[in-house]
Amino acid sequence: MDKNKEKTDVKGVDYEKMVDDAFRHLLDTYLASRHRKKVDIITKAFNFARQAHKGVRRLSGEPYIMHPIAVAQIACGEMGLGATSICSALLHDVVEDTDYTVEDIENIFGSKIAQIVDGLTKISGGIFGEQASAQAENFKKLLLTMSDDIRVILIKICDRLHNMRTLASQPANKQYKIASETLYIYAPLANRLGLNKIKTELEDLSFRYEHPDAYASIEKKLASTQAQRDALFAEFTAPIRAELDKMGFRYEIKARVKSPYSIWNKMQNKHVTFEEIYDILAVRIIYRPKSPEEEINNCFQIYVAISQIYKSHPDRLRDWVNHPKANGYQALHVTLMSAKGRWIEVQIRSEHMDELAEQGFAAHWKYKDGGEITEDEGELNEWLSTIKEILDDPQPDAMDFLDAIKLNLFASEIFVFTPKGEIKTMPAGCTALDFAFQIHTFLGSHCIGAKVNHKLVPLSHRLSSGDQVEILTSMSQHVNPSWINFVSTAKAKAKIQAILRRESREIQKTGEEQLAKWLKANDLEMTTSVLDKLCDLHDLQKHESLFLAVGDRTVILGDTDLDELRGKKKGEKAISVSKWRRYVPFLKSNGKKVTGSVDADDMASAEGLIVVTRDFNRKKPVFISEENIHRYLFPHCCHAIPGDDILGYIDNKNHIEIHKRSCPVASKLKASYGTRILDAKWDMHRRLFFDATVEIRGIDRSGMLHDISDVLSDQLGINIRKITISSDNGIFEGTIEMQVYDRRDVKFIVESMKNIKDMQEVQEVL
Repeated sequence: MDKNKEKTDVKGVDYEKMVDDAFRHLLDTYLASRHRKKVDIITKAFNFARQAHKGVRRLSGEPYIMHPIAVAQIACGEMGLGATSICSALLHDVVEDTDYTVEDIENIFGSKIAQIVDGLTKISGGIFGEQASAQAENFKKLLLTMSDDIRVILIKICDRLHNMRTLASQPANKQYKIASETLYIYAPLANRLGLNKIKTELEDLSFRYEHPDAYASIEKKLASTQAQRDALFAEFTAPIRAELDKMGFRYEIKARVKSPYSIWNKMQNKHVTFEEIYDILAVRIIYRPKSPEEEINNCFQIYVAISQIYKSHPDRLRDWVNHPKANGYQALHVTLMSAKGRWIEVQIRSEHMDELAEQGFAAHWKYKDGGEITEDEGELNEWLSTIKEILDDPQPDAMDFLDAIKLNLFASEIFVFTPKGEIKTMPAGCTALDFAFQIHTFLGSHCIGAKVNHKLVPLSHRLSSGDQVEILTSMSQHVNPSWINFVSTAKAKAKIQAILRRESREIQKTGEEQLAKWLKANDLEMTTSVLDKLCDLHDLQKHESLFLAVGDRTVILGDTDLDELRGKKKGEKAISVSKWRRYVPFLKSNGKKVTGSVDADDMASAEGLIVVTRDFNRKKPVFISEENIHRYLFPHCCHAIPGDDILGYIDNKNHIEIHKRSCPVASKLKASYGTRILDAKWDMHRRLFFDATVEIRGIDRSGMLHDISDVLSDQLGINIRKITISSDNGIFEGTIEMQVYDRRDVKFIVESMKNIKDMQEVQEVL
């Protein structure tokens, strides 16, 4: 397409008018807000960006300037940001995609806008090394800049939301990469910032592109059950409305339907079907306080009133009113038993609480005192200090860095008390040792245990909301490497790793000195060649690893090392079979199925693995068939079989691994190494068998094993490889390993086995 032909395309679309209309809509939205009116600078930024991107198209064919306008529209209309953010959104791609520099932006628009644009500009290269993730690098720079200005990440979320809304124009491998980054990083960030609407939309859009069939299926089922939910909602809320009217409240009652992604997530985690999810419908009561001073009291008055209409679940009261979440969320959650015998969650919020919950920052601006408002990012200082702690001691690996961010910023919270009654907010799942490091590094590094609610517990004890914790220390205690396995907060992990790295450097230095002395005593010099030979002998990758091994006496230098260095040892060193291990679900020429480990001889005799070269077309999908399945790697992490939504990942040796799109390992790979992701599709014709395992549980009785075997072998013709069943106090449970053609077979088997008398649970082991 002619980049300079900007007026119209071949279909006669007036792009000039499209751009003008979009900008006019942006200005109208801004003028309708309470922000101080700075139309001139916004118009100046628009004209500058329009000229800078002149002639450039998006993949959809529309002018590129439509993207910055859309990002600014989201920032203004959906997030409630003002002129500085709108200008930064309009300019956010100028430095990255054109010849203009950050200095140019600063000279024309000032230092604040230039700082935000710089934070939004992607960077080349990286401090994690050549193989590291550009996404992790970009995300790190976002966070570094965000420590100075929260608007960087807010505009980045707007940018990502528009990219997700227009993702259809991208090739499939890019869709998986972008969708996974969104689910892994940006949706949790939006949630942490209190942007619930945006968080939900990001999750659903990601789900739609990664699992289109599952998304369409859930959407269809939601539509078909809409009438039932409407009837249940009307019946359940009728007596509540009557009571609220009697109490004199002005209110609104809404039905909140679980999002497709949330439903699918629960189906995966709980191993249940759509029909078995009972909390698809929730009820939200949004009331207007009788006076500002009575806002919280009114909330509890409503709770007491509706609890007298329906019985409440004793363990499902969540008081986010007196103890708001870290993102500012406030509400009272109670679960009530309906007249039809269904538990229904009711969320009670004031109008103010509701707007904060749905709009986050947008509502924050709205509720500032006075007339006109200005942007003020000061209220997230505590949250930003957590980011700074992580950035002060950055992880050396891209994946570790992203995990550290997720660990601390995206976890749900619990409330823990110190011995003096001071309340501390901690991530759910944290341990006593996490709490010790949260208080002070000294307490953590010398912690020997804790008293939780006055009872002695080990370091690994997981804390619950309401616990009172006293940390016990000893000067003889030192950081143990095993601690890293049970702490969960980013701060504790970072501090433990920092201490261990410091100790490791000391051991490494000692080892280097010992090695130098040993070499000198044997008339040898410490050259790169000598170190390489010793590393190869002891199967170590780096010289530093050799020094460490000598220092901690994992490696004892002796005659074998001298023979190697002096060339007295003859012959090739045997190849470690463990290095060649991989999972290969394919048939050999004799028709025998092969699974499990393949040694070096098998690797050499098999047709070679696909090697991705420079001219390999990464935009086209790879098709996996019976003929070429042995040329792909199938890691153990997710056991993909035909029928699964899959993708390819180009590993460090340029071979292609096949993962399920929902695989946890694949999620990290997509978020961190997106350029190596390939679209992959099955092209199988039900000629090869694959292993599958299901877990069963039910009421034990005579003939149960016979009935299971009858359904699987006689009725379905399934080849059972192994069956294990145990019984205890009238309840049996077990696993069945079988061979199937694809994932549809497994689903059919699960549904068929559920019809066996006294069978209570059947689920696939994924």
